[in-house]
Amino acid sequence: MDFSVVIPVLNERENVAKLLVALIDVFESLSGEYEIIFIDDGSIDGTFEVLTELYERCSQLKVLQFRRNFGKSAALAAGFAAAQGEIVFTMDGDLQDDPAEIPGFLEKLDQGYDLVSGWKYPRQDPLTKTLPSKFFNFVVRLTTGVRLHDFNCGFKAYRREVMQDIHLYGALHRYVPILAHQKGYRVAEMQVAHRPRVFGKSKFGAARFMRGALDLLTVLFLGEYRWRPLHLFGWPGIGCFGFGLLINCYLTILWVAGQGPIGNRPLLILGVLLMMVGVQFFSIGLLAEMFALATSKDTVPYSIRRRLE
Repeated sequence: MDFSVVIPVLNERENVAKLLVALIDVFESLSGEYEIIFIDDGSIDGTFEVLTELYERCSQLKVLQFRRNFGKSAALAAGFAAAQGEIVFTMDGDLQDDPAEIPGFLEKLDQGYDLVSGWKYPRQDPLTKTLPSKFFNFVVRLTTGVRLHDFNCGFKAYRREVMQDIHLYGALHRYVPILAHQKGYRVAEMQVAHRPRVFGKSKFGAARFMRGALDLLTVLFLGEYRWRPLHLFGWPGIGCFGFGLLINCYLTILWVAGQGPIGNRPLLILGVLLMMVGVQFFSIGLLAEMFALATSKDTVPYSIRRRLE
């Protein structure tokens, strides 16, 4: 199989047939075998019934139905597991992504990149979505060093090895370019047309930003410190323990010099507390190191691009 398209959908019954037709038109103009995989993430509006009818008429179509809504990351993970193509595309099922952009993704991949992420420009969404998104993208660029304009864009193209090398869970789908970059894959971005939503309702909500912030911490921790957690917890431990030790040494000098008792000074409590917190940071880091060692037999901290054997 040359190409796979993975499309998570939730309550998009008016859109799936139109999207399927547009995708078939694009791939029929390209050379190569293809498959289109819809993942119904717990729809309650009859989306799966429409997909079932389409499946009976289209041999390139695959449909997966979840028992309930598990989220976009789970849907993408299921689609990746089912995909057989050497190049895998992901896109949303709301018709805001234009399938006509697919040849552009292929041209970008041919330039030597492993993952190409879309940049919706100009974006056809209200300010209530675009302004928070701009802030989110700025924070992610600042903290990760990955210079993309639109991490939330679901329109992406992957080489198969990238898809197989990334484990998606929770809500990490928006951080796939970062996860790939951390493993050494070459990530690029290209502008894609973005169309206004005509049918259905947006799944956007304010709660996603809090989840996104927590997931960003997860990505940063797993990417930079998964195999050396003591480096993360050790520095705060050194700082707290050292500052607490300085405070207690200072108080000890005062006591030896006859400056009065120190047991009733709040500074002593602070010094002891800082030393205890420092020891706790070290303990957490050592336990995390032991856990990383135990799991290293099942997962490896590297990714091989090619072999010469």
